[in-house]
Amino acid sequence: MVSAKLLALAGLVSLAVAYVEDQYDAGNGVHVPGPYDPLEHRLAFAGPGAMTVSWSTFEHLEDVYVHYGSDPLNLDKVAGGGTSTTYPTSRTWQNHVELTGLTPGSTVYYQVVNTNCFACSYQPTYSFKVALSKGDMTPFTMAVFSDLGLMGQDGLYTLEGKSYTRPLGSNETNTIQSLIAHKDSFDWMLHPGDIGYADYFIKESVAGVFGPNNTKPTMEQVTKRYESMNEQFFDQMTPLSANKPWMVAPGNHEANCDNGLSGYGDSYCVVGQTNFTGYIEHWRMPQQKSHKTNNFWYSFDYGMAHFVSLDTETDLGHGLQGPIQNISTNHNGPFGGLNEQVDWLVEDLKSVDRTVTPWLIVQLHRPWYTQVSPPTWPAWQEAFEKIFFDYGVDVYVQGHVHTYERIGPIFNGTVDPNGLNNPRAPLMLLVGNAGHYDGLDTFSVPNNYTGFGDDTGFGWGRMTFDNCSSLSWEFRNASNSQVIDSISLFKEHAGCVDLPKNTTVTPSCPSGTSTTSPSSPSVTRRAHTYTSKARRAQDADKAVEEAKRALKRAEEDAEKAKRDLANSETTAGSKRAKEFVY
Repeated sequence: MVSAKLLALAGLVSLAVAYVEDQYDAGNGVHVPGPYDPLEHRLAFAGPGAMTVSWSTFEHLEDVYVHYGSDPLNLDKVAGGGTSTTYPTSRTWQNHVELTGLTPGSTVYYQVVNTNCFACSYQPTYSFKVALSKGDMTPFTMAVFSDLGLMGQDGLYTLEGKSYTRPLGSNETNTIQSLIAHKDSFDWMLHPGDIGYADYFIKESVAGVFGPNNTKPTMEQVTKRYESMNEQFFDQMTPLSANKPWMVAPGNHEANCDNGLSGYGDSYCVVGQTNFTGYIEHWRMPQQKSHKTNNFWYSFDYGMAHFVSLDTETDLGHGLQGPIQNISTNHNGPFGGLNEQVDWLVEDLKSVDRTVTPWLIVQLHRPWYTQVSPPTWPAWQEAFEKIFFDYGVDVYVQGHVHTYERIGPIFNGTVDPNGLNNPRAPLMLLVGNAGHYDGLDTFSVPNNYTGFGDDTGFGWGRMTFDNCSSLSWEFRNASNSQVIDSISLFKEHAGCVDLPKNTTVTPSCPSGTSTTSPSSPSVTRRAHTYTSKARRAQDADKAVEEAKRALKRAEEDAEKAKRDLANSETTAGSKRAKEFVY
């Protein structure tokens, strides 16, 4: 058998020749050194004490395994039995291995098969943190962003370029760069859809990015460049995704090679670039653990929180039409049976024990509240909003609109009067401004429910779970990584005994406005909240005192019973004595 090293060397030569000849790959930055070189590492939680490690290669792997351990210099364990699959049009194979039996909260170091093999590029030993066990109240932080596209030559330019409404300045960093610079400040990443924007090749071609204006690319060009742009994006994300679990939801730009952007629709896409194929193949979300396949809806636990990921594009149930489900230019889904996603969601939320995982967080792609052309009672709102309210969802995170907005807490168009201090309604976070070729949207419809909004810059957020009653949120402008909005959300969860770390509302305010004053209604609500906690504590003290009194009564009754028993025995003994004498 020819050794893997010789195969790698032969592949290196053949690929080098092929890609030099292919003008659509010349100079685009894709890392293609050899057929077995592991590229585009990705991580995803796979249930309690488990992690899925995924990566791409330019050839099929017969043996798919990962070396790992607690010591970076001694990777003494091996996880095998992985899969290596591809799909029509893909130039790479997607490899997936599940590591199980990991210690919750521990750090694991790993290398996938063929790391630093002959003719392969050097790669470091990567590491990740295993999810905290369900019910662990240790604080943790996650990065949150959506609608993040390829940066650089073929996408949103790293420096000044051709994005429509907001090119980056010469001294600004993009969102990927900002995330990398702050990667030690969060444990993992939440990404509610629109991942990479490979489907923008047609739109960019027509706009003249790759040649004269109004140039319609051929289907062959689209086929090649769509995959090339995907590869570039995953390469750019590797410094993050090789070390931080990346939990994703489907967005409309994962659907096909065009998504109707340029009037061509999926009729211009070949098999392999339709019906979310790339999204399905690249990821392994924890679907087996939540009774679903294909990464479209799933749930998982991390410490004190239960997380749910949903699909707004298809499978809305009860006769509702998904926005890109089998319409004239988009033939997608369904990916489950009749009402399956909605029925699954209800059962999943019913099963959550809020005394174990008090926080309940949802990610899904499309919003229903926004200052940018807000939809009127869209199908995805009809499908999900009341369920969120009925089952006490604390926060839901969305994208699709390319702005940042912190909305509510809100339900059915009405802002919760408690604000951020123990609201009944969920808080909504719209984080669709991570950045891509199109730039940003512009606020056009003012409302009374947006607490803070920004349509001028790209950015990302950090959500920290402080304890069972306090959650902190901050949003950063990616260009300089400065915090532009920050709040704390306080919720009275069942069985929670922690007082909030800080329930004072402290949003960053535009010039000329002020934060909450000491005499504001929110302070009164906080005082009421603390009073109710104090009353609960007093009730608990009363219960303890009552239990002590009951115990004392029981002890007294026991003593009386003992005396009665002794007396009865004495009487009986005297009687027997008398009988003996006589």
